[in-house]
Amino acid sequence: MREGMCSHRIGDSFPAAFLFSTMALLACPCAKMSAQTSSDAITVSGTVRSSSGEPVAGASVFLDAKSSSAHLQTKTNADGTFVLSPDRAGTYTARAEKSSQRGAGKEPLVLAAGDKKHLDLILAVQVAAGTMEFKDEPDFTVAGVTDWSNVGLHGSDTTSRTSEALAKETLSLKAGGTERLPGGKAEGKYESALECEAKGDFVKAREEIRKTLAASDDAEGHHLLGDIDERLGDPLEAVREYERAARMYPSEQNYFDWATELLLHKAAQPAVEVFTKGSNLHPNSARMLAGLGAALYAVGSYDDAAQRLCAASDLRPAEPSPYLFLGQMEKTVPAPLPCGEEKLARFAQQQPANALANYYYAVALWKRQRGSETAASSRQVQALLEKAAKLNPNLAEAYVQLGVVYFARNDSAQAIAAFQQAIKVSPQLSEAHYRLSLTYKRNGDDARAHQEFAAYQETEKMETAAVERQRSELKQFLVILKNQPGAGAPQ
Repeated sequence: MREGMCSHRIGDSFPAAFLFSTMALLACPCAKMSAQTSSDAITVSGTVRSSSGEPVAGASVFLDAKSSSAHLQTKTNADGTFVLSPDRAGTYTARAEKSSQRGAGKEPLVLAAGDKKHLDLILAVQVAAGTMEFKDEPDFTVAGVTDWSNVGLHGSDTTSRTSEALAKETLSLKAGGTERLPGGKAEGKYESALECEAKGDFVKAREEIRKTLAASDDAEGHHLLGDIDERLGDPLEAVREYERAARMYPSEQNYFDWATELLLHKAAQPAVEVFTKGSNLHPNSARMLAGLGAALYAVGSYDDAAQRLCAASDLRPAEPSPYLFLGQMEKTVPAPLPCGEEKLARFAQQQPANALANYYYAVALWKRQRGSETAASSRQVQALLEKAAKLNPNLAEAYVQLGVVYFARNDSAQAIAAFQQAIKVSPQLSEAHYRLSLTYKRNGDDARAHQEFAAYQETEKMETAAVERQRSELKQFLVILKNQPGAGAPQ
């Protein structure tokens, strides 16, 4: 273990769980305080961001003069930017506030005549002085793990599979965040453990982290330990370490990873609770809202899930993940989702070269029009699907949906061609075989209908077996819900 490399640990001297940091190049010794001429004008500009990196609009930014009670004040713009122009040189401190989010710069800002300074300010929730732990007790306890079962799942097996896919895709969003402690990187005292992790020696990495935590407890170490425990196949310890990290330091990263671990291991209702608390603490985190949407879908709250994903897409209109989550949900639930068509239309408009954007928008349009299709609306859906297939010729689902459109028009020849193309691209896609069987049956071609139905049964068995293998590899949490009817029984 390397010695003497520890960086400043949360709680050593700062009373707040979230720190407010400034990055500024400080000027040389200050000029004598005097009224500014135009050539001597001082400008302090910058951006205020949340702890998860999103610009904060409407935050109050202050420059307080050290030598007097005077201060300058302004509000951030919609993109989080601000500009202040002090009329005298001197030493100032920077601070910002918005609701419960506030803080102060770590160092004084020395301004000389003519200086043009830029500040990147990080604004985050303050915890009461004297405590570093988040005190709210969760309404659940993770009591253990078991093999997969369908207890507590909502909807059909199709929605269950979609829920599992969304949980994995939520996990992939972990890579989008780096902030655990201020600065977004591990402290130096964990360098030895990180080197072991990089070499694949996870047992040694865990041992090093535990040694360091025994001497100096902090949130960063618990989060790292959660990562290592998950990689070692111990999700029960991983989720407990993520919870400890979030309670010591309720950052966006810590809350997201805690909630994602719960969702991944089938504790959907607890995941809803943690994602909700995390979203309340970090309202500008699009991935927190996306994870909350995935968790709400898992418990069968489809409309609420859609609303969270629509909100996530509004926060990050160029980020595809919320739209992709929404599209998968739209495809599987029985009724059109609120705001689904509107947001998927924006997705297709903003990313016209994205095959899935065109495909999911077509699915949403088709669902709304089901049973009352017009020639114009049908052609719009067809055009979107053809575009999706052209952009990605291996997107078998686009050919299947094209076949559905043709089938509804009683155009059996085109439907058969579309379903056959889907099978050519993806021979194991059971839905394509099933729909092709129906089309042959309607045409009176019983022999081919029987052949395709047998292929459907075989591919469906293979799909189910593959899903079951994946499920058997993933441990499911046993959860005890508190203060609810039936409390004391695993979820």
